[in-house]
Amino acid sequence: MQPLNGTYYCKMDSKGRIMLPAELRKQLSDLQMDSFVLKRAVFHNNLEMHPKNEWSKLMEKLNKLNRFKKKNIDFLTRFLAGVRNVNIDGTGRLQIPKDLVAVAGLKKEVVIASSINILQIWDKDAYEQFLQASVEDFSDLAEEVMGDIDFDNE
Repeated sequence: MQPLNGTYYCKMDSKGRIMLPAELRKQLSDLQMDSFVLKRAVFHNNLEMHPKNEWSKLMEKLNKLNRFKKKNIDFLTRFLAGVRNVNIDGTGRLQIPKDLVAVAGLKKEVVIASSINILQIWDKDAYEQFLQASVEDFSDLAEEVMGDIDFDNE
């Protein structure tokens, strides 16, 4: 899959609908993506929007977990809590269910940020606070995550 790109500032109406920016809609259209799975994020107070084909790959992997281990069942229950199938309507809007709006603390202004093969949906203030709070630590994190990769020999 070609990676998704961009960070988009959007407005959400009182019914939980977000008009996706034209640039993002074009990317999704070019990649033939119109059906998604929306879920809570694992590590932060935001939502993740997985293209259906990417979600299917992830579910195949998770389906291999031994269901006779309590920690696996506990993980699956929490990981899949609130999962919803969503589509972009004909006018380019995404409807976010009320319970997921509440879980992520979404208000009127939201940010849709690409994360390689998924999109993250954040409340604008929470997103900006996250970025600001992690500014000092980002160089250390980048070195830890990426420092041992030899890009020349890939």
